Amino acid sequence: MSTSIENYLISLSADDTAAGTWLNSTIDRVLQNSEAKIWHGHPVWFMEGNPIVGFSRLKDGLRLLFWSGQSFEEPLLVAEGRFKAAEFRLGIPPILPQETDLIRWLIKAQAIQWDYKNLVKHKGRLEKLSAFD
Repeated sequence: MSTSIENYLISLSADDTAAGTWLNSTIDRVLQNSEAKIWHGHPVWFMEGNPIVGFSRLKDGLRLLFWSGQSFEEPLLVAEGRFKAAEFRLGIPPILPQETDLIRWLIKAQAIQWDYKNLVKHKGRLEKLSAFD
């Protein structure tokens, strides 16, 4: 775990730190070829510079966000924003997703990606990455 992510987790409440630590270790274990860093103030995992998953603390608890999650066709993930993101809210106190669900979502996050890395270059239009096919 990077020092910046460790510092982020320490800044949370005890319940959120425990949930965030579990999310971090599970994501790291499944997404071994990813790069984790603090981006826009919270932990995000990237594959070849493209953001695929992250979590953050909101007023109503932790949020697990998958940038391409709307394409996963997973009933527990809720659409977020105007692009292709979907989220899972953990609430207060945090209720973790089933590990099997999280692992399945992470495997899909590797295989199904929209190109957020070049969103500005494409003038706000998302394009499928080759891994999507």
